[in-house]
Amino acid sequence: MTTLLEVDAIDVAYGDFRALHGITLTVAEGETLAVIGANGAGKSTLLKTIAGLLRPSAGQIRFNGHNVSHTPAHRRVREGIALTPEGRRIFGSLTVEENLKVGAHGRRPGPWNLATVYDAFPLLAEKRARRGVHLSGGEQQATAIGRALMSNPRLLLLDEVSLGLAPVVIADIYKALPAIAERGTTVLVVEQDLTQALTVADRVQCLLEGRTVLEGAAADVTREQVQAAYFGVDNANGREAG
Repeated sequence: MTTLLEVDAIDVAYGDFRALHGITLTVAEGETLAVIGANGAGKSTLLKTIAGLLRPSAGQIRFNGHNVSHTPAHRRVREGIALTPEGRRIFGSLTVEENLKVGAHGRRPGPWNLATVYDAFPLLAEKRARRGVHLSGGEQQATAIGRALMSNPRLLLLDEVSLGLAPVVIADIYKALPAIAERGTTVLVVEQDLTQALTVADRVQCLLEGRTVLEGAAADVTREQVQAAYFGVDNANGREAG
């Protein structure tokens, strides 16, 4: 498989606080990678850096073979990177369909349009004329993902899909991810929900305090290994690692 994204030993800091320490990851074209970890692990910082909202102080980010470490965020969208941010951030005064059309501004050629987004998220088709302020949390999340897809990204970055949502709503949204991948969109999802992450991902990478502590094929890592890495516990003796 062709490597689409390469993150090579990046450090990212907020002032004197270093949030990421030498993070390295790769995502192959057509793959779904889940980056998991507890609050404060650095997951959202990683996505913001890939999207161009933050700059690494060391290391390099390559997309489709090109160094984009200092490429502005709006140009990364045109090159095929789209972010669904934590908190959704849809426009409350706009309808679902108007929010989706915002995502199509400067769109790339590709399979995603209103019809295919509604096909992936049938609940949006029913709510297309409803304003964002009147949507449920799940409807807002689906709208935010659909808005990102409307740019026809090669790489879709999903930040905390399940945050604040009921389990049944989370399951409905995650049902759409295989269909998104089948249309050729590569997915990097940041998640705290271990069950959902392990269900949809080809590979998982666990962060703890800004460092990678576990990575591997989702089918090869055990739930116990993931939980131990997630909480920073030495799986051999049950004590806190480090």
